[in-house]
Amino acid sequence: MNKESKDKQKRIEEEEIESQEWLDSLDYVIDAGGVERAAKLIKKLQIHAQKRGARLHFTANTPYINTIPVEKQPPYPGDPQIEWTIRSLIRWNAMAMVVRANRLEEGIGGHISTFASAAALYEVAFNHFLRGRNESHEGDIVYFQGHASPGIYARAYLEGRLTIENLQNFRRDLQQEGGLTSYPHPWLMPNFWQFPTVSMGLSPIMAIYQARFNRYLEDRGLKKPSDAKVWTFLGDGETDEPETLGAITLASRENLDNLIFVVNCNLQRLDGPVRGNGKIIQELESIFRGAGWNVIKVIWGSNWDPLLSKDKDGILVKRMTEALDGDYQKYSVASGEYIRNHFFGTDPRLQDMVKNLSDTELQKLRRGGHDPEKIYPAFKAAVENIGSPTVILAKTIKGYGLGEAGEGRNITHQQKKLNEEELKLFKKRFDIPISDEDISRAPFYKPPDDSKEIKYLKERRHELGGYLPKREVICDPIKAPPEKLFEEFYKGSGKREVATTMAIVRMLAKLLKDKNIGKLIVPIVPDEARTFGMEALFRQVGIYSHVGQLYEPVDAETLLYYKEAIDGQILEEGITEAGSMSSFIAAGTAYATHGINTIPFFIYYSMFGFQRIGDLIWAAGDMRCKGFMVGGTAGRTTLAGEGLQHQDGHSHLLAYPIPNLKAYDPAFAYEIAVIIQDGIRRMYVEQEDLFYYITVMNETYKQPPMPQGVKEGILKGMYKFRDSQNKEAKLHAQLFGSGTILNEVLKAQEVLGDKYGVAADVWSVTSYKELYRDGLEKERWNMLHPSEIRRVPYITECVKNSPGVFVAASDYVMALPDSISQWLPRPLVSLGTDGFGRSASRKALRDFFEVDWRYIILAVLASLTWEKKIEPEIVEKAILDLDINPSKANPMIS
Repeated sequence: MNKESKDKQKRIEEEEIESQEWLDSLDYVIDAGGVERAAKLIKKLQIHAQKRGARLHFTANTPYINTIPVEKQPPYPGDPQIEWTIRSLIRWNAMAMVVRANRLEEGIGGHISTFASAAALYEVAFNHFLRGRNESHEGDIVYFQGHASPGIYARAYLEGRLTIENLQNFRRDLQQEGGLTSYPHPWLMPNFWQFPTVSMGLSPIMAIYQARFNRYLEDRGLKKPSDAKVWTFLGDGETDEPETLGAITLASRENLDNLIFVVNCNLQRLDGPVRGNGKIIQELESIFRGAGWNVIKVIWGSNWDPLLSKDKDGILVKRMTEALDGDYQKYSVASGEYIRNHFFGTDPRLQDMVKNLSDTELQKLRRGGHDPEKIYPAFKAAVENIGSPTVILAKTIKGYGLGEAGEGRNITHQQKKLNEEELKLFKKRFDIPISDEDISRAPFYKPPDDSKEIKYLKERRHELGGYLPKREVICDPIKAPPEKLFEEFYKGSGKREVATTMAIVRMLAKLLKDKNIGKLIVPIVPDEARTFGMEALFRQVGIYSHVGQLYEPVDAETLLYYKEAIDGQILEEGITEAGSMSSFIAAGTAYATHGINTIPFFIYYSMFGFQRIGDLIWAAGDMRCKGFMVGGTAGRTTLAGEGLQHQDGHSHLLAYPIPNLKAYDPAFAYEIAVIIQDGIRRMYVEQEDLFYYITVMNETYKQPPMPQGVKEGILKGMYKFRDSQNKEAKLHAQLFGSGTILNEVLKAQEVLGDKYGVAADVWSVTSYKELYRDGLEKERWNMLHPSEIRRVPYITECVKNSPGVFVAASDYVMALPDSISQWLPRPLVSLGTDGFGRSASRKALRDFFEVDWRYIILAVLASLTWEKKIEPEIVEKAILDLDINPSKANPMIS
């Protein structure tokens, strides 16, 4: 060895000695002063080093080992052997459920591998942590990972809550004796599932806002303070969904120590590795720690502890850290010899560490997420943590227990079937008491009710307050607000011009003052309160903040200053429609979750509702959510100036598919009053599982008084607002108008009568969806009852004696009026706002989209021409008189 090499080796040895001296010193500090003193010292050293010019690379990662060291593990409180047996039986029945379903119905689907990887996580939680709702405790709220539903059903079967017939009908919802839904769906299993969770990414964001809403209820005195937790089970692949991680800073900012995420890190998504060339656990740790969460890693099982205790120089931890997730996936299916050569074979010291272990023992080195003795301390630490939310990152193997049939393999997510040999191996591995003769049938197995396993399982749930999941509605109807609260809106605005947005905010202010339901109103706004004229509510009821207002607001001297308060009622969510919708869901399902009839009003830019968060709105329907979604600044031509990205002309069409959503586009304040009053009655007095979408506009105009006898029509979708005064006319038309465009229709009615001799009646169409649904229901009944008297759709009944042509105009796409045209006696001409929006004035926009009073007149005259009632020359002259350009660009495609 030359001199240079000798000097380099000497420096390395000196650095190692120096490093060891520092480590020994740190050990002394920990032993003498504790870990907190050590942490303070390290912080001072870091500051000193930076002052001396040392630039330390920031990392939010801790070593790739368990967060809780073995010496800090509490003793396991349960009976490990009985719990292993119960867990094994649940594994078997979950697997059998999917296998049998796919034998009965080819391609019916189902998932074995997700629960197989998470079984230990769930069972430790069920046996020791998840609390049910009973008289003495409100219970924990649990979002179960959707793909793990077979395991949840299999446990409920052992508990006696589900029958063998239920299990046989997994994924066969339409069986007469009842089936089990593919995933958690409260709409289909309203006494079992609380939350739909299989649209990946939704359960994490819903859980965050649910945990915050629980605090909101406590701070406002609507429920007693509680130590109840919100648990969310999800997969590591699910964290790629923006909703999963998009709101995690809210949880830390609000100090939501009632929130626990359990991330099943089996390293695989549907097609392959989550991070084959990286480490998903380390990536998630840095994200969550950076956001202020308490992070607990559960990576290695107990049989790694002896090896880690030998790792004095950190070479094993170094190897654990440098191996990639793609490597670990390979190790999960590899032989012990392969693991010895490729994991431990990279360093002689590692090889020496495992020289006394057989290849079989190496192959059985477990991951932490399969070891209850590692899971329990993590869950216990999470429950006891104060001041921040907790995420548990548990490393598992996807398809654990499936062996060659799918354990750790890329195809495991799609695994639906096992052959007889694979079933025998599964049975042997988990000691399932089924004979080899019966194994081919994949029978379900349940021990006798007096067996020690069933007794233990039921005792644990009794100790923890009851069974989960369970959805139970214990909520009395509210007392409806009095009629007089709405009377001012029935009277109209007189000479004052008022936008419907202003009207609904005024209505909300009055509801907030109501002695019976005022405290139950939950206004929710995604940072647009001033846009909607809601700033007066800041002072009236305050903006909710768990810590109150720790600063003096810049506008403190003004009447309508920005007032935050611990008991504030407004949920000012910031610029997040997804977060706001999650709060809406939490408030709209509080009747079932907490037995509290909170009434959410979510007011937002209508363009950024269905188009942006349609998946959450669909989930709200599944959850039997209640409340009012209010699409503000609605209408493609009514929102002037904002342009293409903001102008909504299609949200009402997007509302059509949601079965339990009522959608209204009212023109006048009294229509809104009737809809809200009836909505509160139906949802909270009659306790119907509905929610509402109402669009309101920022265009001001005089609000007329309510005509007599129109309430029923408002709710059913249409009513005649104004008859033509021209009783002698020979030409007739029926004009349908909605929202602010109804004003254009009224102007067209006047000009048609005065200038063209057309007697036009005007109808206010408040809901095309209600008319459409009514028409479909009547047609279906008629088809199924051919010998009965035919039922007539409401719209058909309305216009049966109405002469003339039909023209409809709205600020939305033409598909809306077209959807009900089949139930009219004559053809309908629809005018709407198909196409991209523009930045322009309302007048210019209505000309561009061809929905102003001139185009309504033109549509009427053209229809009369087609009906041979007038000559085409009259229409051509009208085009000139009305200053309409026949060669203008088509708004649908320009």
